[in-house]
Amino acid sequence: MRTLILGGARSGKSALAERLAGGSERDVLYIATAQAGDGEMAARIAHHRARRPVQWRCIEEPLRLADVLRENAGDARCLLVDCLTLWLSNLLAHDDPQRFERERAQLLEALPQLPGDLIMVSNEVGLGIIPMGALTRRFVDEAGRLHQAIASVSERVIFVAAGLPLALKGTLP
Repeated sequence: MRTLILGGARSGKSALAERLAGGSERDVLYIATAQAGDGEMAARIAHHRARRPVQWRCIEEPLRLADVLRENAGDARCLLVDCLTLWLSNLLAHDDPQRFERERAQLLEALPQLPGDLIMVSNEVGLGIIPMGALTRRFVDEAGRLHQAIASVSERVIFVAAGLPLALKGTLP
């Protein structure tokens, strides 16, 4: 089953994703897209690491998400991706301006074919004001388009606010 979990910053979406993965009774592989570019981000990453069960394997991959999913998906496995918006940021900031289009296309092609469970976490950034800068406007636009495309191939889409999940598609577990 493919599950997309959306929410704002510190809404509880990652904690929900971890609970779902832990309850899947499958071998869990955590795919982290964050990069520790500063001390604050390093602290966030450390917080996430400390919260995960020690038996979960983790792959840190900021760009090649589709490849990592294809290489690691399996009937007895639950893949947890945290988070798609960090992945998007990494790609939009990449030196190759075409990299985002290629990686996005590969991800959307791979998703319907992956065996096992897949839980994807992402920040919903389209609920606020329109950003002033061109790059931030593109980020919000691309995030919205990415979420729509992934939601269309996911069996379950959940929005989280204040730690409370709301099923947008499918049912809550």
